[in-house]
Amino acid sequence: MKKKQLITRRTALITGITALGSYLLYRTVKSPAMPTYGSILRAGDNFTYEAQRALLSKRALAKEYSRGDITSFPAVGTIDPGDEKSTTFSKDYALTRRHDFSDWNLSVEGRVARPRQYSLADLQRLPVRTQITRHSCEEGWSAIGEWTGVPLSQLLQHAGIYPTARFVNFYAFDGYLDSIDMIDAFHPQTLLAYGMNGKPLPVQHGAPLRLRVETQIGYKSVKYLKRVVVTDEYVDPGDSGWAWYTGI
Repeated sequence: MKKKQLITRRTALITGITALGSYLLYRTVKSPAMPTYGSILRAGDNFTYEAQRALLSKRALAKEYSRGDITSFPAVGTIDPGDEKSTTFSKDYALTRRHDFSDWNLSVEGRVARPRQYSLADLQRLPVRTQITRHSCEEGWSAIGEWTGVPLSQLLQHAGIYPTARFVNFYAFDGYLDSIDMIDAFHPQTLLAYGMNGKPLPVQHGAPLRLRVETQIGYKSVKYLKRVVVTDEYVDPGDSGWAWYTGI
């Protein structure tokens, strides 16, 4: 009985210390200054962000696999912006897709010294990285795929990112907008992927270019990219229903 009470007290003590530590971290670690959208639940974004950034290594790598581990990879929830019947139809995307993306460009703007348009060929001339990682979907399923592309850090350095920059915002042809902080932007596994499983990125997975953020849940890996905008301040994407930070 005494042993059971000791364990219970020890567990309670550890739990209390952990809670106190998390609270102190929440109060002292610099926040990304995200809005709460008027919701108490949204305020939890800041707590999650600060606690995870403080407690976990900022350079920890997601597990990488061998080619034999690659699985089937559904494109659940994807709405083709090139489909005229789609609610996210983009005439610009439909036209560039019709030309096999030969006239597609990625605009890199904002807090960079050399804003410009990058063609697919331009991106492919930058340093390349290939990685085989697990995609963890917010709906509970997962899949393993191989991604090839340019590390986002290489593109930002090529464009001359300013030291004051804090966020990288991604605009997609389907109207989606999301962002990441500089820790994730300069993570070695954060890619702008133009290849999947040894072939050009297919349309259902975001052709011709998509983001891969291997340290966050799948919906952060924005598809159908058209613009990258670097900012000093957080850009409110509106209430998408998802948390801004979803580290795994």
